[in-house]
Amino acid sequence: MKFFLVAALVAVAAAAPSTPYSPRPAYHPAPAYHQPSYKEPAQPYQFDYAVNDHYSGAVFSQNENSDASNVNGYYSVNLPDGRVQTVKYVADQQGYGGYNAEVTYEGEPRYEEYKPSYKPAPYKPAPAYKPAYQPAYKPAYN
Repeated sequence: MKFFLVAALVAVAAAAPSTPYSPRPAYHPAPAYHQPSYKEPAQPYQFDYAVNDHYSGAVFSQNENSDASNVNGYYSVNLPDGRVQTVKYVADQQGYGGYNAEVTYEGEPRYEEYKPSYKPAPYKPAPAYKPAYQPAYKPAYN
């Protein structure tokens, strides 16, 4: 009997894995990725556009140019009150000079008298409140 007990113990020991189970750690540090530093060289440019739409009445324009280090330009728009707003601006690429804008207005504002496009309905007071339920009896405690 002792022999069978020793043989069973040896069989269990031989069947057991040589290393105990250990799960992998749940946390893995993120892979190190360094974005390459690429600075696109600034290039000079110039553009302008203008819109004069007679149907909608929209009138605006813009002009801008750059010498690869400074940007300057202007834009103008016709305002609803009849004035023309013009903004002249200068900005540098490095940001040391900031964005400097000069806003000017041409013309005098005109405001038309308000005329409603409809005639409001005449005032009619609401009818007096009458409850739909009428009690069948009158209380005796008046």
